[in-house]
Parts: sequence; structure tokens; C-alpha cells
Amino acid sequence: MNQTAAVMNQITLTLPDGSTRSVARSTTGMEFAESIAKSLAKAAIAIEVNGQLRDLSRPLEEDAQVKILKREDDAALEMIRHDCAHVMAEAVQALFPGTQVTIGPSIENGFYYDFARNEPFTLEDLPKIEAKMRQIIERGAPFEREVWDRDDAIAFFTKKGEMYKAELIRDLPGTETITIYKQGEWLDLCRGPHMPTTKHVGPAFKLMKVAGAYWRGDSSKAMLTRIYGTAWRTEAELKAYLTQLEEAEKRDHRKLGREMDLFHLQDEAQGSVFWHDKGYRIWLALEGYVRRRLKNADYIEVKTPQLMDSRFWEASGHWDKYRENMFVVPDVVPNTEPGQKIFKEEPRHFMALKPMNCPAHVQIFKQGIKSYRDLPIRMAEFGCCHRNEAHGALHGLMRVRQFTQDDAHIFAREDQIESESVAFCTLLHKVYDDLGFRDLTVKLATRPAVRAGSDETWDKAEAGLRDALKAAGLDYVEAPGDGAFYGPKLEFHIRDAIGRSWTCGTLQLDFVLPERLDASYIGEDGARYRPVMLHRAILGSIERFIGILIENYAGKLPLWLAPVQCVVATITSEADAYALDVVRQLEAAGLRVEADLRNEKINYKVREHSLAKVPVMFVLGKREAEEKTVAIRRLGEEKQAFEKLDAALAALVKQAQPPY
Repeated sequence: MNQTAAVMNQITLTLPDGSTRSVARSTTGMEFAESIAKSLAKAAIAIEVNGQLRDLSRPLEEDAQVKILKREDDAALEMIRHDCAHVMAEAVQALFPGTQVTIGPSIENGFYYDFARNEPFTLEDLPKIEAKMRQIIERGAPFEREVWDRDDAIAFFTKKGEMYKAELIRDLPGTETITIYKQGEWLDLCRGPHMPTTKHVGPAFKLMKVAGAYWRGDSSKAMLTRIYGTAWRTEAELKAYLTQLEEAEKRDHRKLGREMDLFHLQDEAQGSVFWHDKGYRIWLALEGYVRRRLKNADYIEVKTPQLMDSRFWEASGHWDKYRENMFVVPDVVPNTEPGQKIFKEEPRHFMALKPMNCPAHVQIFKQGIKSYRDLPIRMAEFGCCHRNEAHGALHGLMRVRQFTQDDAHIFAREDQIESESVAFCTLLHKVYDDLGFRDLTVKLATRPAVRAGSDETWDKAEAGLRDALKAAGLDYVEAPGDGAFYGPKLEFHIRDAIGRSWTCGTLQLDFVLPERLDASYIGEDGARYRPVMLHRAILGSIERFIGILIENYAGKLPLWLAPVQCVVATITSEADAYALDVVRQLEAAGLRVEADLRNEKINYKVREHSLAKVPVMFVLGKREAEEKTVAIRRLGEEKQAFEKLDAALAALVKQAQPPY
């Protein structure tokens, strides 16, 4: 080979530190790692090429930014879990011949695989499957990638009796490359990437539970059995996660909600919450606090319709993207004749329960002429929304069909984007701090594959949020492709008392919706301009946030949020009259208080109210009634304090004040 040909056969790879290396074209990721250091090659599990993870066995064909991924890297977790799912599928088919494998992705904290089998799996099957998985991992078979012809792949899986795999391949776009991954004799349809061998999965995994799941999430299709598992980089990480789950079970908001008599759910209203008196007190206290914060930040508050014409949603673009998650109502006259069709004629027009508030807020903005001097307009609504979540996805307060958002839309000029974004970030941090969440991370979610608006508009929107983050002094990481279909967004992730991360607050920068819905203002030059919309929420779903609060505090809410702030309990009936007088004084001071005059032993009353997480009890006997004192018991404390009623009342009122 002459010198020119040799140079042309070289590619340049740029490492994360900016250094470059020239290697022969078609060098594999593993060979490249070995060229740097044998120790690196031994630790390597994948290679990142221009931001995309790839198998180490694949050849490198062009100049690229590259990074060798090791097991300790955060990105390794998803690969470990994906590979563990493949190992589980092989183990299941080895132990239970005739079982069909369908889909098995990695998910947050683990993985799952759906199986088609006449007899569903049970929890008793999991230890046997785990043992087989450990054998497969120890065997250390290499993951090998092969590209197959589409028709050959369909024929192979059909002959093997894997009808679900054959269906998946048939439904793939014609341009899709059909890739098969082998691990020894076993193989599966998969895009990859995978680690070098099954041994790289390691021992830090556990199968967790089984559940039913419809094929492709469609209730009209076959019911499959889903096996969930978790996998981690080290056994210490696995142990920490299992400990967290145990603690989470103790804090489960559904369990505490029953014990504290806060709310309930029932099948006749799936995904909608029945708030009891005590639960609604928490709601009102939280909503009142947020409302005061918004008023001080110069928001106006509005209320918009639940049911709106489908034309609004068509114009906004939500009809095409969200229609399957919307509750749609035919706008026709019902048939009152018994035994006939529900409607006299086929519906030609539809209404929809709103899944979000933004198009309605634009309608308010459009009423009357707006000047550049009027902006920004910060329009807030505690808006009740409905989304048709799948039955299997519903989970207590955390995932519901009817929910209320602390929603707001800021209509602004382009020159106001930075200042309004910074002001929102400041407000959000203050609210989270007041509610006890001080561990906060920020993600910038950028343009998704399916989106509205031009690339130029998205460039401008993403740059606007980056500039705002810089001005706010906030560190962040990017989440490529996770933006809303009409604009990029900031996601604010809070960490709770046991280390779980929750996404609650968001800020989305939108140039698209004002254009779609023809919103405008008059500029200084007399011309019409489009406002920018900042879609923002701090709590997100109030239902979900209350669930997070309950679990974060294990039901022991701060005094200002507690549904019952004080119980006045008597030891003897001789103190009943005094107890009722104490209750009246506490109520007059604005406290949420209850009396317990039952003919029960005081220790029984204390245990019962402790289970209900009442933060303060005033215990009254004959002596307290005579001396106008109270014995104070605080939740979680063994000792009692004795004080004059006036002093105890003043102290409790001060302690129960909301943070703002």
C-alpha cells in the first residue's frame, strides 16, 4: 500500500479530553481501547461514538468523537440492565420450553421482559430463574451482533414458534436494519448495543415481581406475563436499592393515606381521587401557600373550561399528538328513546376534556389588544385536567387520570425570556426550599424527533434556555430528545428523604403555540408580533406532589401542612368542659384541631393519634382543668411538657404559621 493510500485508510478519533488518535479504518472499539491501554480494554464495556453507544466489536469507519465506557460510568447502568433482560429471557426459555419472548427493555432502576406462556409465571418461579441466570452469566458467552435479511428473520422466528418476534419484524419500517444478538446458542431480535459478554452483567441483580401485561399495551390483544428485575453495577448498590424499597414500602402514601384518613380510590372512578376532609385540608394549605407565592410574583389567576371544542386542540397540534390520551365527548343530541342507539345520528363533531391548560390560556390572552407594555403577562391556573392513562399505569396519587396542576403561562417578548426564566427559577427554588426539598438537579430537554416548528426556531429556543440557566447560575445536564413537541424544557428533579428522584417542576420555552393559535401583541413600532410562551409549573400535579410529600415525611408533615395540627385529649370526663374550651380557643386562633373525649385510656388515644401522624397533643386531666394548663406531647417524643394554656397556645400558633 502506498503512502497516500495508507493515509486515506486512517481515521481520526477525538477523546473527551480533546486529544486525538489516528487509527486504521475498521478498527473495532475494543482494538482502539487496547491501543490506549490494556487495563482500559479490560475495563471497557462499550464505546460512545458521536454521542451514540455502540458495541466494542463494531468497526469504526469515520472520524468521530469517542469515549470508552467503563462499568463505573453512569451510562453503564442501562447496558447492564438491558443485558440482564436478555440473560433472563434465555434462562426462562431454558427452564420453560415453549415460552415465547416478546419485548424486554431496560427501565428506571431495572428491566422487564414480557413472556407468552399458557400458564402465567408466579413469584415461586423467580428463584429458579435467578439461579439459571447466574449460570448463564458465569458462562460468559460473548454478545455477537449479526445483520439479517428481513424475510429470513421473519421465517426463522416463525419456524421457531416465536410469533411475536415475527410480528415485530414485519411491523418495522422497511428502512430498518434487522439486527440479531447472539449469546452462545441463544439469540434475540435487538438494536443493541450490548457489553462484550454475559459475564459483564455481574452478580448484582434480583428478580422482583410478576405482573400481567397486554401485548403492545393493547387491552384487545393477548395477556402476557411480565417479569420485573433490578440490576446494578455493584452488590453494594443493589443492597442500597433494596433497603430503599423497604423504606419506601413503609412510607407508601396509599398505606399512610388510609391510616391518616386522607383519601381513597375505587374502581368506579379509576384514576380519580376521593379526597376526605383531612386530605383536602392538606390540599387547601398547599394551594393557599402557592397562591400567596404567585400573587407576590405578580401572577394573575384565571379559570378556564373543562370541556372545549376539538378545533382548539386541532389548531394547537395536541389533537394529533395526544388524542389517544384525551377523553373525547361526541357533540350530538342523545337519543332518549329506550332500546335505541345512544345518539340519534353518528357524531360529526367532538368536544374534549382538557389534558392541559395552554390553549385555553391563549384564548384569554387574545381577548382585547395587547401592547408590548403589557408584557409579561403571568397567567396562572390551578387547572383540573384529564388524561386517559392506561389502567395498568395508574398508581395511587402518583399517576391518575384527573389531576390539578399549579399551571401558569408567561406571555413575554423575546427580550424578556432570560429575566422571566431566572425569576421563575428563583421562585421554584424558594417553594421547594419551604417544602423541605433542597437537593435539586436540572435537566435541559432538547428537541424530540417528532416536533412542531423549524430547526431555526428550535435553535433559538434551546439557546434561550441555556442563556437563562447561565444567568441563573444553575448547573444542568442535557437530555437530548426529551423536549415537548412545541419547545425545549427545563426539568427540575427533587430528591426525597430516602434518595428517590422526582420530576415535578418544568419550564418550557415555546415559540410555536402562539403562532399556531394566532396570538399577538402590538410592538413599539405599531406592528404585530408573536409573544413567546413560557409554560411553567412548580408542583406539577398537586395530587402527585401531595403523594411525594406524604412519602418524603413518612406522613409526619410539617405542622403548617398537617391536616390535624393538634388533638385535645382528655384523661377523665372531669376535664371535658375545659377540653372543649381549649378547642374553641385553638380554632379561634386559626388552628386545625380536634377533641378526643372518648371513654378510653389515654395511652390508647396517644397510640391512635400517633398512627394518624398528629404532630401535637394537648393531654388534659382534672389537674390541668383546675390550673388552666396543658400537658404537651409531640409526635415522636416520649417526654411531656407542661405549660400554661395561654403560653402553649401562643407558641403553637407561631409554630403553625406557613413559611410565607
